[in-house]
Amino acid sequence: MSEDPPQHRPDGTPLRRGWTTGACATAATKSALAALLSGPFEDPVTITLPGGQEPAFALAHEARGAGYAEAGIVKDAGDDPDVTHGALVIAHVERGEKGKGISFHAGKGVGTITKPGLPLAVGEPAVNPVPRRMMTGVVEELAAAHGVAPDFSITISVRDGEKLAEKTWNKRLGIVDGLSILGTTGIVIPYSCSAWIHSIHRGIDVARAMGLAHVVGSTGDTSEKAAMARLGLPLEAYLDMGDFVGGLLKYLKAHPIERVTIAGGFAKMAKLAQGALDLHSGRSTVDLSFLAEMLQELGLDDQDVEHARAANTANEVLAIATGAGIALGDRVAQRARKEARRIVGQASRVDVLIVDRSGAIVGESG
Repeated sequence: MSEDPPQHRPDGTPLRRGWTTGACATAATKSALAALLSGPFEDPVTITLPGGQEPAFALAHEARGAGYAEAGIVKDAGDDPDVTHGALVIAHVERGEKGKGISFHAGKGVGTITKPGLPLAVGEPAVNPVPRRMMTGVVEELAAAHGVAPDFSITISVRDGEKLAEKTWNKRLGIVDGLSILGTTGIVIPYSCSAWIHSIHRGIDVARAMGLAHVVGSTGDTSEKAAMARLGLPLEAYLDMGDFVGGLLKYLKAHPIERVTIAGGFAKMAKLAQGALDLHSGRSTVDLSFLAEMLQELGLDDQDVEHARAANTANEVLAIATGAGIALGDRVAQRARKEARRIVGQASRVDVLIVDRSGAIVGESG
Protein backbone atom coordinates (compact mmCIF):
# COMPACT_ATOMS: atom_id res chain seq x y z
CA MET A 1 0.00 0.00 0.00
CA SER A 2 1.20 3.53 -0.77
CA GLU A 3 2.42 5.68 2.11
CA ASP A 4 1.98 8.90 0.12
CA PRO A 5 -0.10 11.51 1.96
CA PRO A 6 -3.45 12.63 0.53
CA GLN A 7 -3.14 15.62 -1.80
CA HIS A 8 -6.75 16.80 -1.85
CA ARG A 9 -9.66 17.51 0.49
CA PRO A 10 -12.78 15.32 0.28
CA ASP A 11 -14.36 17.92 -2.04
CA GLY A 12 -11.47 17.55 -4.48
CA THR A 13 -9.76 20.88 -3.79
CA PRO A 14 -5.99 20.64 -3.21
CA LEU A 15 -4.57 20.71 0.29
CA ARG A 16 -2.53 23.81 1.05
CA ARG A 17 1.16 23.32 1.84
CA GLY A 18 2.94 25.23 4.59
CA TRP A 19 6.39 26.16 5.88
CA THR A 20 8.64 24.47 8.42
CA THR A 21 9.94 26.09 11.59
CA GLY A 22 13.35 26.04 9.92
CA ALA A 23 12.09 28.12 6.99
CA CYS A 24 10.42 30.58 9.38
CA ALA A 25 13.60 30.88 11.46
CA THR A 26 15.64 31.51 8.31
CA ALA A 27 13.31 34.26 7.09
CA ALA A 28 13.26 35.85 10.55
CA THR A 29 17.07 35.73 10.70
CA LYS A 30 17.38 37.39 7.31
CA SER A 31 15.03 40.23 8.21
CA ALA A 32 16.64 40.80 11.62
CA LEU A 33 20.13 40.86 10.16
CA ALA A 34 19.03 43.27 7.42
CA ALA A 35 17.74 45.59 10.14
CA LEU A 36 20.97 45.26 12.12
CA LEU A 37 23.15 46.05 9.12
CA SER A 38 21.15 48.64 7.21
CA GLY A 39 18.25 49.94 9.30
CA PRO A 40 14.92 48.76 7.89
CA PHE A 41 13.49 45.30 8.45
CA GLU A 42 12.80 43.38 5.27
CA ASP A 43 9.04 42.83 5.26
CA PRO A 44 7.89 40.74 3.54
CA VAL A 45 11.13 38.80 3.56
CA THR A 46 11.97 36.34 0.80
CA ILE A 47 14.27 33.33 1.17
CA THR A 48 15.42 30.56 -1.14
CA LEU A 49 14.62 27.03 0.02
CA PRO A 50 16.86 24.00 -0.66
CA GLY A 51 14.64 23.05 -3.60
CA GLY A 52 14.89 26.51 -5.18
CA GLN A 53 11.45 27.81 -4.16
CA GLU A 54 11.34 31.45 -3.04
CA PRO A 55 8.52 32.03 -0.55
CA ALA A 56 7.88 35.41 1.07
CA PHE A 57 7.01 35.78 4.77
CA ALA A 58 5.26 38.65 6.54
CA LEU A 59 6.72 39.79 9.83
CA ALA A 60 4.61 39.45 12.98
CA HIS A 61 7.23 40.84 15.37
CA GLU A 62 10.18 43.21 15.17
CA ALA A 63 12.40 44.78 17.80
CA ARG A 64 15.79 46.40 17.98
CA GLY A 65 18.19 47.69 20.58
CA ALA A 66 21.86 48.41 21.14
CA GLY A 67 23.74 45.93 18.97
CA TYR A 68 20.84 43.64 18.17
CA ALA A 69 17.70 43.23 16.08
CA GLU A 70 15.03 40.57 16.14
CA ALA A 71 12.22 39.55 13.85
CA GLY A 72 9.39 37.07 14.24
CA ILE A 73 7.21 35.08 11.84
CA VAL A 74 4.04 33.13 12.58
CA LYS A 75 4.39 29.60 11.27
CA ASP A 76 1.78 28.61 8.70
CA ALA A 77 1.66 24.82 8.33
CA GLY A 78 -0.98 24.99 5.60
CA ASP A 79 -3.58 22.24 5.94
CA ASP A 80 -1.28 19.98 7.96
CA PRO A 81 -2.35 19.30 11.58
CA ASP A 82 1.07 20.43 12.79
CA VAL A 83 1.51 21.09 16.52
CA THR A 84 3.53 24.24 15.74
CA HIS A 85 0.97 25.77 13.37
CA GLY A 86 0.45 29.37 14.46
CA ALA A 87 3.57 29.50 16.64
CA LEU A 88 5.65 32.69 16.61
CA VAL A 89 9.26 31.90 15.61
CA ILE A 90 11.68 34.68 16.58
CA ALA A 91 15.29 35.23 15.53
CA HIS A 92 17.43 37.49 17.73
CA VAL A 93 20.61 38.52 15.87
CA GLU A 94 23.57 40.35 17.32
CA ARG A 95 27.21 40.78 16.43
CA GLY A 96 29.40 37.92 17.58
CA GLU A 97 33.01 37.63 18.57
CA LYS A 98 35.33 38.70 15.78
CA GLY A 99 36.64 35.79 13.74
CA LYS A 100 34.34 33.22 15.40
CA GLY A 101 31.78 33.03 12.59
CA ILE A 102 28.13 32.20 13.12
CA SER A 103 26.89 30.71 16.39
CA PHE A 104 23.45 29.33 17.21
CA HIS A 105 21.69 29.51 20.57
CA ALA A 106 18.43 28.25 22.07
CA GLY A 107 16.11 30.99 23.24
CA LYS A 108 12.93 30.50 25.24
CA GLY A 109 10.83 27.69 23.77
CA VAL A 110 13.66 26.02 21.83
CA GLY A 111 15.17 22.86 23.26
CA THR A 112 18.69 21.76 24.09
CA ILE A 113 20.19 18.34 23.24
CA THR A 114 20.95 16.18 26.30
CA LYS A 115 21.30 12.66 24.84
CA PRO A 116 23.61 11.19 22.19
CA GLY A 117 22.44 9.84 18.84
CA LEU A 118 20.80 12.98 17.45
CA PRO A 119 22.33 14.85 14.49
CA LEU A 120 23.64 17.50 16.92
CA ALA A 121 26.07 17.17 19.82
CA VAL A 122 24.95 17.07 23.44
CA GLY A 123 24.63 20.63 24.73
CA GLU A 124 23.76 22.12 21.35
CA PRO A 125 20.52 24.03 20.73
CA ALA A 126 17.92 21.91 18.91
CA VAL A 127 18.24 23.81 15.65
CA ASN A 128 18.68 21.06 13.09
CA PRO A 129 21.43 20.91 10.45
CA VAL A 130 19.42 21.97 7.38
CA PRO A 131 17.88 25.04 9.07
CA ARG A 132 21.39 25.93 10.29
CA ARG A 133 22.70 25.75 6.72
CA MET A 134 19.80 27.89 5.49
CA MET A 135 20.43 30.53 8.14
CA THR A 136 24.18 30.42 7.51
CA GLY A 137 23.51 31.02 3.82
CA VAL A 138 21.44 34.17 4.35
CA VAL A 139 23.91 35.54 6.93
CA GLU A 140 26.90 35.01 4.65
CA GLU A 141 25.08 36.57 1.70
CA LEU A 142 24.02 39.69 3.62
CA ALA A 143 27.40 40.05 5.32
CA ALA A 144 29.19 39.92 1.96
CA ALA A 145 26.79 42.49 0.49
CA HIS A 146 27.63 44.89 3.36
CA GLY A 147 31.35 44.17 3.35
CA VAL A 148 31.49 42.73 6.87
CA ALA A 149 32.66 39.42 8.29
CA PRO A 150 29.85 36.88 9.02
CA ASP A 151 30.48 36.94 12.77
CA PHE A 152 26.99 36.88 14.27
CA SER A 153 25.16 35.23 17.14
CA ILE A 154 21.69 33.88 16.29
CA THR A 155 19.24 32.97 19.04
CA ILE A 156 16.02 31.26 17.97
CA SER A 157 12.99 31.21 20.25
CA VAL A 158 9.40 30.03 19.88
CA ARG A 159 6.58 31.60 21.85
CA ASP A 160 4.97 28.96 24.11
CA GLY A 161 7.46 26.43 22.75
CA GLU A 162 7.82 24.69 26.11
CA LYS A 163 4.09 23.91 26.21
CA LEU A 164 4.02 22.85 22.56
CA ALA A 165 6.99 20.53 23.15
CA GLU A 166 4.92 18.56 25.65
CA LYS A 167 2.89 17.33 22.67
CA THR A 168 6.02 16.02 20.92
CA TRP A 169 8.62 13.31 21.49
CA ASN A 170 11.29 15.81 22.50
CA LYS A 171 11.57 14.93 26.18
CA ARG A 172 11.94 11.22 25.42
CA LEU A 173 14.56 11.99 22.77
CA GLY A 174 16.52 14.03 25.28
CA ILE A 175 15.57 17.46 23.94
CA VAL A 176 14.66 19.55 26.97
CA ASP A 177 12.98 22.91 27.54
CA GLY A 178 11.38 23.34 24.14
CA LEU A 179 10.87 22.47 20.51
CA SER A 180 13.23 21.45 17.73
CA ILE A 181 13.67 23.75 14.74
CA LEU A 182 13.07 21.30 11.90
CA GLY A 183 12.85 20.99 8.15
CA THR A 184 14.84 19.49 5.29
CA THR A 185 12.98 21.11 2.39
CA GLY A 186 11.42 24.09 4.16
CA ILE A 187 7.99 22.90 3.03
CA VAL A 188 5.30 21.15 5.07
CA ILE A 189 3.37 18.65 2.96
CA PRO A 190 -0.11 18.18 4.46
CA TYR A 191 -0.62 14.88 6.25
CA SER A 192 2.84 13.62 5.37
CA CYS A 193 3.43 13.54 9.15
CA SER A 194 7.10 14.14 8.39
CA ALA A 195 7.78 15.46 11.90
CA TRP A 196 6.35 12.25 13.42
CA ILE A 197 8.42 10.02 11.14
CA HIS A 198 11.46 12.21 11.85
CA SER A 199 10.88 11.55 15.57
CA ILE A 200 10.70 7.78 14.99
CA HIS A 201 14.05 7.89 13.22
CA ARG A 202 15.65 10.06 15.89
CA GLY A 203 14.29 7.72 18.58
CA ILE A 204 16.05 4.80 16.89
CA ASP A 205 19.24 6.87 16.65
CA VAL A 206 19.12 7.67 20.37
CA ALA A 207 18.47 4.00 21.27
CA ARG A 208 21.44 2.90 19.14
CA ALA A 209 23.70 5.56 20.65
CA MET A 210 22.72 4.36 24.13
CA GLY A 211 23.59 0.78 23.19
CA LEU A 212 20.05 -0.57 23.55
CA ALA A 213 19.53 -4.01 22.01
CA HIS A 214 15.71 -3.96 22.08
CA VAL A 215 13.20 -1.29 21.03
CA VAL A 216 9.42 -1.26 20.96
CA GLY A 217 7.26 0.46 18.36
CA SER A 218 3.75 1.09 19.69
CA THR A 219 0.65 2.33 17.87
CA GLY A 220 -0.60 4.25 20.90
CA ASP A 221 -0.55 4.83 24.63
CA THR A 222 -2.52 1.69 25.59
CA SER A 223 -0.28 -0.67 23.65
CA GLU A 224 2.85 1.10 24.88
CA LYS A 225 1.82 0.74 28.53
CA ALA A 226 1.08 -2.95 28.00
CA ALA A 227 4.51 -3.44 26.40
CA MET A 228 6.17 -1.53 29.24
CA ALA A 229 4.51 -3.77 31.81
CA ARG A 230 5.55 -6.90 29.92
CA LEU A 231 9.10 -5.96 28.90
CA GLY A 232 10.41 -3.50 31.49
CA LEU A 233 12.83 -1.74 29.13
CA PRO A 234 14.35 1.74 29.59
CA LEU A 235 12.11 4.63 28.54
CA GLU A 236 14.31 5.36 25.52
CA ALA A 237 13.47 1.93 24.10
CA TYR A 238 9.81 2.85 23.51
CA LEU A 239 9.02 4.50 20.17
CA ASP A 240 5.58 5.99 19.60
CA MET A 241 5.34 4.94 15.96
CA GLY A 242 1.61 5.69 15.66
CA ASP A 243 0.39 4.37 12.33
CA PHE A 244 3.83 4.50 10.68
CA VAL A 245 5.05 0.95 11.09
CA GLY A 246 6.60 1.16 7.62
CA GLY A 247 8.64 4.20 8.63
CA LEU A 248 9.90 2.33 11.68
CA LEU A 249 10.77 -0.91 9.90
CA LYS A 250 12.42 0.67 6.87
CA TYR A 251 14.67 2.79 9.07
CA LEU A 252 15.55 -0.24 11.21
CA LYS A 253 16.59 -2.13 8.07
CA ALA A 254 19.20 0.54 7.38
CA HIS A 255 20.00 1.26 11.06
CA PRO A 256 19.52 -2.09 12.79
CA ILE A 257 18.85 -2.84 16.43
CA GLU A 258 19.06 -6.45 17.58
CA ARG A 259 15.38 -6.86 18.51
CA VAL A 260 12.18 -4.92 17.83
CA THR A 261 8.74 -5.53 19.29
CA ILE A 262 5.70 -4.16 17.46
CA ALA A 263 2.80 -3.51 19.84
CA GLY A 264 -0.66 -2.44 18.76
CA GLY A 265 -4.38 -3.00 18.75
CA PHE A 266 -5.98 -5.97 17.04
CA ALA A 267 -7.30 -4.10 14.00
CA LYS A 268 -4.02 -2.31 13.32
CA MET A 269 -2.00 -5.51 13.65
CA ALA A 270 -4.48 -7.23 11.33
CA LYS A 271 -3.68 -4.53 8.74
CA LEU A 272 0.02 -5.19 9.17
CA ALA A 273 -0.68 -8.92 8.78
CA GLN A 274 -2.30 -8.07 5.43
CA GLY A 275 0.82 -6.18 4.35
CA ALA A 276 -0.24 -2.57 5.10
CA LEU A 277 2.59 -0.29 6.24
CA ASP A 278 0.43 2.74 7.03
CA LEU A 279 -2.13 1.70 9.64
CA HIS A 280 -4.27 4.86 9.60
CA SER A 281 -7.99 4.17 9.25
CA GLY A 282 -8.17 6.51 6.27
CA ARG A 283 -5.38 4.79 4.36
CA SER A 284 -5.83 1.08 5.05
CA THR A 285 -8.71 -1.19 6.03
CA VAL A 286 -9.11 -4.59 7.66
CA ASP A 287 -10.19 -7.36 5.31
CA LEU A 288 -12.68 -9.34 7.42
CA SER A 289 -12.59 -12.22 4.93
CA PHE A 290 -8.86 -12.46 5.63
CA LEU A 291 -9.64 -12.91 9.33
CA ALA A 292 -12.47 -15.33 8.60
CA GLU A 293 -10.10 -17.52 6.58
CA MET A 294 -7.70 -17.59 9.51
CA LEU A 295 -10.52 -18.72 11.77
CA GLN A 296 -11.37 -21.47 9.31
CA GLU A 297 -7.75 -22.61 9.32
CA LEU A 298 -7.87 -22.67 13.13
CA GLY A 299 -10.88 -24.97 13.13
CA LEU A 300 -13.85 -22.67 13.78
CA ASP A 301 -17.15 -24.18 12.59
CA ASP A 302 -18.55 -22.93 9.28
CA GLN A 303 -21.50 -21.06 10.80
CA ASP A 304 -19.26 -18.96 13.03
CA VAL A 305 -16.79 -18.39 10.18
CA GLU A 306 -19.62 -16.88 8.12
CA HIS A 307 -20.70 -14.84 11.14
CA ALA A 308 -17.14 -13.47 11.32
CA ARG A 309 -17.09 -12.75 7.60
CA ALA A 310 -20.24 -10.64 7.98
CA ALA A 311 -19.04 -8.82 11.13
CA ASN A 312 -18.93 -5.02 11.32
CA THR A 313 -15.47 -4.66 12.84
CA ALA A 314 -12.23 -6.52 13.42
CA ASN A 315 -12.86 -6.44 17.18
CA GLU A 316 -16.20 -8.20 16.64
CA VAL A 317 -14.29 -10.96 14.83
CA LEU A 318 -11.86 -11.17 17.75
CA ALA A 319 -14.81 -11.51 20.15
CA ILE A 320 -16.21 -14.40 18.08
CA ALA A 321 -12.83 -16.13 18.21
CA THR A 322 -12.42 -15.54 21.93
CA GLY A 323 -15.90 -16.91 22.60
CA ALA A 324 -14.99 -20.06 20.71
CA GLY A 325 -11.69 -20.46 22.54
CA ILE A 326 -9.61 -19.85 19.41
CA ALA A 327 -6.33 -17.93 19.65
CA LEU A 328 -6.91 -15.64 16.67
CA GLY A 329 -4.76 -12.93 18.27
CA ASP A 330 -1.72 -15.20 18.22
CA ARG A 331 -2.27 -16.13 14.56
CA VAL A 332 -2.63 -12.48 13.52
CA ALA A 333 0.50 -11.62 15.52
CA GLN A 334 2.42 -14.36 13.71
CA ARG A 335 1.27 -13.11 10.30
CA ALA A 336 2.09 -9.53 11.28
CA ARG A 337 5.57 -10.61 12.34
CA LYS A 338 6.04 -12.31 8.96
CA GLU A 339 5.16 -9.07 7.14
CA ALA A 340 7.39 -7.01 9.42
CA ARG A 341 10.31 -9.37 8.81
CA ARG A 342 9.72 -9.02 5.07
CA ILE A 343 10.44 -5.29 5.41
CA VAL A 344 13.22 -5.30 8.00
CA GLY A 345 14.96 -8.39 6.58
CA GLN A 346 17.64 -9.96 8.75
CA ALA A 347 18.57 -6.64 10.37
CA SER A 348 16.47 -7.14 13.50
CA ARG A 349 14.67 -9.95 15.30
CA VAL A 350 10.94 -9.14 15.30
CA ASP A 351 8.08 -10.05 17.59
CA VAL A 352 4.53 -8.72 17.84
CA LEU A 353 2.19 -8.04 20.77
CA ILE A 354 -1.53 -7.43 20.23
CA VAL A 355 -3.32 -5.43 22.92
CA ASP A 356 -7.06 -4.97 23.40
CA ARG A 357 -8.75 -1.73 24.40
CA SER A 358 -8.47 -2.53 28.10
CA GLY A 359 -4.70 -2.95 27.81
CA ALA A 360 -4.65 -6.75 28.01
CA ILE A 361 -2.33 -8.65 25.68
CA VAL A 362 -4.56 -10.83 23.48
CA GLY A 363 -2.00 -12.01 20.92
CA GLU A 364 1.71 -12.81 20.73
CA SER A 365 3.86 -13.94 17.87
CA GLY A 366 6.16 -15.88 20.18
